Amino acid sequence: MGRIKSKLVKRTANTLILEENSFTDKFDDNKEILKGLIPSKKIRNQTAGFIARKVKRQKLEKK
Repeated sequence: MGRIKSKLVKRTANTLILEENSFTDKFDDNKEILKGLIPSKKIRNQTAGFIARKVKRQKLEKK
C-alpha cells in the first residue's frame, strides 16, 4: 500500500503540473519548487514524489 496517494495530493499535483512546467523527474528539485507553496512538510514531500513519478511517465510515453 505504499503507492496509494490521497485525493488532496493527486489534485494538487495535477493542478500544479498544468500551471508550471518547471517540474522535473527528480524528487529533490520538485521539493525545492514546492517549498514556498505548501507549508506542510509531509504533504509537500508526497506531492513532490507524485509529480516526479508523473513527469517520468510522461517522458517515457513521448519516446
